[in-house]
Amino acid sequence: MSQLGKIFILIGLLIIFLGFLIILFDRLGLQLGKLPGDIVYHKGNTTFYIPIMTSLVMSLLLTLLFWLFRK
Repeated sequence: MSQLGKIFILIGLLIIFLGFLIILFDRLGLQLGKLPGDIVYHKGNTTFYIPIMTSLVMSLLLTLLFWLFRK
């Protein structure tokens, strides 16, 4: 049971960390989902969205976070 508690604590800390990152990026003028490199295609009532740069940034940040927790 203590392992399950640690997992819930880690998930909670991760959510808090991501919330702070979203606020920080917004204050810097870099809204997640609207970064340079994200592809948005509008035609009529259809919008096609590919968040390439947002995915790369989130992947790098999560990799760094998990690397720090392992040490």
